[in-house]
Amino acid sequence: MKRGLPWSDQADVISSDESSSSSSSLDVDVQVNDGTTNVTIDQPPKELSSEGLFIRRAEVYQEYMKQLPIPTHRGSIIPFTTWMGLGRSIKQLYGQPLHYLTNILLKQWDHLRIGSEYEHSPLDIVIHPCKAEATVWLIEELHRQTSSHHHIAKLWQSDPMRHAFIDSIFPQL
Repeated sequence: MKRGLPWSDQADVISSDESSSSSSSLDVDVQVNDGTTNVTIDQPPKELSSEGLFIRRAEVYQEYMKQLPIPTHRGSIIPFTTWMGLGRSIKQLYGQPLHYLTNILLKQWDHLRIGSEYEHSPLDIVIHPCKAEATVWLIEELHRQTSSHHHIAKLWQSDPMRHAFIDSIFPQL
């Protein structure tokens, strides 16, 4: 049976960094008044890999976004010329962020207009503002409720401009 150290005994703990970074245990030398004992503590390292950090941040982000309610009443008709402009107006009017994936989709929809006959027309002439806003909220609800944090993390890793599409209302970790 192993005994714990009496409170009156002095102990110095020295961490050994010589173990490989992939191991899940930590070698520690404990010096007690009458000698030195080498003890292995089974604790995972506290440092997360870059991928692990992205996954953790995406998981917190997704959980946060799931908790935001989708507005059930519409404010007023929002005039807009681009999908990104509509997104900015929605964020300002309702005081809540849009999901990263929604922001990316709005940007893609704006790019799809390039070369079309309505490229230079204000978008609220092409599609009724109420329909456009309802479409954005429908997509937003899908992204908030069904997106995988693993998928989001993978996208964030490959997107050096990700911060431009993550709304600043998101709390820092």
